[in-house]
Amino acid sequence: MTIQWFPGHMTSARKKAAETMAYIDVVVEVLDARLPEASSNPMIRQLREHRQRPCLKLLNKADLADPAATAAWLDWYGRQPGVKAVAISCKKPGDAAKVPALCRQLAPHRNDNVKPLRMLIMGIPNVGKSTLMNALLKRRIAAVGDEPAVTKSQQSFDLGPGMTITDTPGLMWPKIEHDSDGYMLAASHAIGRNAVIDEEVATFLAGILLARYPELIAARYKLDVANMDAVGVVEAVAKKRGCIVKGRGGELDLEKAAMILLTDYRSGALGRISLETPDTRAAMLAQPKTVVQEAE
Repeated sequence: MTIQWFPGHMTSARKKAAETMAYIDVVVEVLDARLPEASSNPMIRQLREHRQRPCLKLLNKADLADPAATAAWLDWYGRQPGVKAVAISCKKPGDAAKVPALCRQLAPHRNDNVKPLRMLIMGIPNVGKSTLMNALLKRRIAAVGDEPAVTKSQQSFDLGPGMTITDTPGLMWPKIEHDSDGYMLAASHAIGRNAVIDEEVATFLAGILLARYPELIAARYKLDVANMDAVGVVEAVAKKRGCIVKGRGGELDLEKAAMILLTDYRSGALGRISLETPDTRAAMLAQPKTVVQEAE
């Protein structure tokens, strides 16, 4: 299955973001710390590089990600020109409060209080932009939800003396080049469920978990995963959690089991998990685009 998801409102959102880019000083790109590059929209990079704008990359949901993988990503981003990366949890007010000062470091010409520091929040759906905005403004101004693409229009606010901030709708790109990126995005709920098959996404996720975090599966579901494959994990979760299709002679409800596995990953109930590292990213990019990579 090739996953693609580009709702109609995103075309106008991209055009509006390109217009706004001409008037801002720093792009604040919110990423999912569990899959930083898979959750980085290549269109955002194209837009900011065209305008030569520096970028503060916020690896959000760091409390759900593998700390070792996050440290590797921060080092990786730290070697890119015009980029500063930090790991945060937007749900923690103290983390969000650091953002303006970090942006000032990237735009020192705005430190004279003569012209306002203008920040633009960007990112794919469901990575925490709205949560960040609410934390920065200390009031609920942006809708927050578990479904992707809650925010539909661009909004600008004064953030205090000499600072303005603009929030943009979650923005996907028209074609996801690598199948594994689509699966990682779907597993992390950045893509609407109408565009994916939950069982396939859960099987992909199970493959990564078996390769890198088998002990977390074993602990969560009380399983012996020694000789288990990815499909077997979903089936085993169905058996352990009593996922049976009614009136079908004990047939396993694999769709329900898939949602249990996905929900446990998304909520952090499985533990702190990263779906990619700089090394696995490099290995994936070296493979044919049509091949779904489960893990290295």
